[in-house]
Amino acid sequence: MIKKETVLEVADNSGAKKVLCIGISGSKRTASIGDVITVSVKKCIPVGKVSAGSIHKAVVVRVKKRSPSSVVVFGDNAVVLLNKQNEMIGTRVFGPTDSLLRRNKGFAKISSLSQEVFQ
Repeated sequence: MIKKETVLEVADNSGAKKVLCIGISGSKRTASIGDVITVSVKKCIPVGKVSAGSIHKAVVVRVKKRSPSSVVVFGDNAVVLLNKQNEMIGTRVFGPTDSLLRRNKGFAKISSLSQEVFQ
């Protein structure tokens, strides 16, 4: 469950390392895996595709706290940054992702580029 003001890790090679959630799409209070959120880049590498302070959309790929009936639990909250056309900014995805991205949300490219996909 991701709320506003949550600090998240970035799971791609766009250059950002830490982002802050500043908005959740729709009229929801929390975001889960596969939801698109608005983030602000807080920490990044000097020679990256994004700069600190920039605003981007991102899709949630890992969530630390999930529903009790969930079998898979991740160790951190992570996102993949998107551009204005909802395409990935980076070209690689680091760490595991959930199969919900491919099945329900239409982000098949993210799950195909990830290192490991959990059912």
